[in-house]
Amino acid sequence: MTDSSGKIPSRREITDLIKARYVLLYVISHEEERALNLIRDIATKEVRHRRKVFTWSVTEGIQGEDGESMPDHRDPMRALDFAVKLEEHAIFVLKDFHPFMKDPGLVRKLRDIHRAFSEGRTIRHIVLLSGIFKMPPELEKEVAVIDFDLPDRQELDGIVENAIHSLPPNTPLALREDADLRDRVVEAALGLTAEEAKNVFAKSLVRSKDFDFDVILSEKKNIIRKSGLLEFFESRYEMTDIGGLLPLKAWLSKRQKAFSKKARDFGLPLPKGILLIGIPGCGKSLTAKAVGSLWRMPLLRLDVGKVFGSLVGSSEENIRKVIRTAEAVAPSILWLDELEKGFAGVQSSGETDSGTTARVFASFITWLQEKDSPVFVIATANDVSALPPELLRKGRFDEIFFVDLPNAKERSDIVRIHLGRKNRNPDDFDIEAITQATQNFSGSEVEQGIVSALYDAFDEDIEVTSEHIEHSCREIIPLAFTMKEKIDKMREWSKARARMASTPAEEVEAEDTPLEM
Repeated sequence: MTDSSGKIPSRREITDLIKARYVLLYVISHEEERALNLIRDIATKEVRHRRKVFTWSVTEGIQGEDGESMPDHRDPMRALDFAVKLEEHAIFVLKDFHPFMKDPGLVRKLRDIHRAFSEGRTIRHIVLLSGIFKMPPELEKEVAVIDFDLPDRQELDGIVENAIHSLPPNTPLALREDADLRDRVVEAALGLTAEEAKNVFAKSLVRSKDFDFDVILSEKKNIIRKSGLLEFFESRYEMTDIGGLLPLKAWLSKRQKAFSKKARDFGLPLPKGILLIGIPGCGKSLTAKAVGSLWRMPLLRLDVGKVFGSLVGSSEENIRKVIRTAEAVAPSILWLDELEKGFAGVQSSGETDSGTTARVFASFITWLQEKDSPVFVIATANDVSALPPELLRKGRFDEIFFVDLPNAKERSDIVRIHLGRKNRNPDDFDIEAITQATQNFSGSEVEQGIVSALYDAFDEDIEVTSEHIEHSCREIIPLAFTMKEKIDKMREWSKARARMASTPAEEVEAEDTPLEM
């Protein structure tokens, strides 16, 4: 049995491993009590030979399920000796054991235990339970690793129900009458641990006297930000804030409903994502921000540079954490800006950082290729030559778009958009003249020309005019001049390898007269 994403639930995974008499298990979870309760439940109900559950921590020593307490067994080696000598079916859960696995003696002891428990008649298991994954190379072949699932919709709905029962019976709650609101509250809490969800619901009830969707979502954003890896991005932009890029907008609009059950029933696969390659300042990042508003889905921004940690193994754990979080809040959008900078040095990773960058990159592209969760990835890149060739292979993304400099019609739209944002009526300006003055400009350069004109007019204490904007634009040296060779190379690359994000110039009414460079 699998969940809707095709992944085997952690309960089923742990149950199968215990039934199959795996000796060493590593459960990765910050939800210690929730994971322990699951293990106890499995040991009691799911297996033919009931297992007694013992826990160990460096602060409490060994604790048994019948109130047994052995605080004198705080030493990890002594705790493992106890597990070896015990002659009854048992599961030993070692809490936060990972720091001790730097000791070669303890690593050797675990390997000895693996051999001894595998051969013995008594069924015993060692479960390493920690929120951090650290694995000595010597144990990689003996240990089964399980990523413990965050609460699903059903479990979160149960937490909501418990919160309701904790209130006086006659407490007025909109959620009692509105099933849709209850679904929205549960969906807003996806991606939180059970304890975080309980706290957020309690905060909502204290602050709003009800299950306030906005309070829950706001707290969820703060919790996601605490990881330091993902930013819950609140987009203020709509598709109408983007000038041009009509083919790209149309492609995205057609996939707006592709995450629904109706789309699955129709036979549509889940969209994987897009890679936007092109000239800086032409709307790649703005498009990513606008998609979140268009699709009404959480937009999670990943700074790839933050994934790489100084401790051995932390980078690999960070990318796994990012993937787990994005999948937990799915359907969601994962935005990776300037991808080529984050994975710079993949080819020489073995010589420069002991292969860390290569391993993180491999984990990411493998997930990108095989993922069946509703996480839509939007990656942007300015320098296609710096991208690893594996990333461009078919199947990683649904489509690769090339975002070129805006043509005349698109620049006209961009001028109107930015004048409107500055509380000016575009019809009061000579849009055609400004469009001509911005030939070979990127969208951000058009904006900068208007901003510079506003400064000039403000300094003169007069209203800004078309002449101010034309003058400001003539003082700007666009990237089309300073990066001509690089842009030409990118355009040549895109002809056979990418889809154009803009309508070809020959298909629009206004055409540019190329400037000599």
